[in-house]
Amino acid sequence: MDILREVAFAGRSNAGKSSALNRLTGHKKLARTSKTPGRTQLINYFQIGELPLALVDLPGYGFAKVPLAVKNEWQRELDNYLQNRDALIGLVLLMDIRHPLKEFDNAMIQWAKRSEMPLHILLTKADKLKRGPAQSALLQVRKAVSSLGNLVSVQTYSSLNGEGTDILQKRLNSWLLPVDDDAAADAQETPPA
Repeated sequence: MDILREVAFAGRSNAGKSSALNRLTGHKKLARTSKTPGRTQLINYFQIGELPLALVDLPGYGFAKVPLAVKNEWQRELDNYLQNRDALIGLVLLMDIRHPLKEFDNAMIQWAKRSEMPLHILLTKADKLKRGPAQSALLQVRKAVSSLGNLVSVQTYSSLNGEGTDILQKRLNSWLLPVDDDAAADAQETPPA
């Protein structure tokens, strides 16, 4: 089956992409997690049920202890995927809330801006900070990406305790399951019970 719409998950090697995908889908071993950053070395597609929809786990960048030639090949594959994948309709960029807006993060934000690609930023590992510092990091990132306007959204997230999973699910649903124009018109005409 051909994938019609997909959302890619990108982030540094230690940002928690695999953990987020596992929490989101409710499958503890869907995406392989490891204490060693950089285990995701291929572009992995996870089809959503029987639908022509997918979540895509992109290779992490940063901490993987692999030869430079391998990192360069990952970068080429990532560039090719981002530039040429017609089914790609949104990007979820994961950043460790304690270390947001690193070089790779900023490069992905600029790519999304140039490509006019909807971007949702997950500030992961929110359970590692108290509420005040977490909100401060959230405001800092929102301010940094404010030039993207409605193209970007930002939230705090924790794979450990599930904080923010409902917000992430709603964002993904809005991208992957667009409301049919006819159904939306019918819904607007039908008064609530």
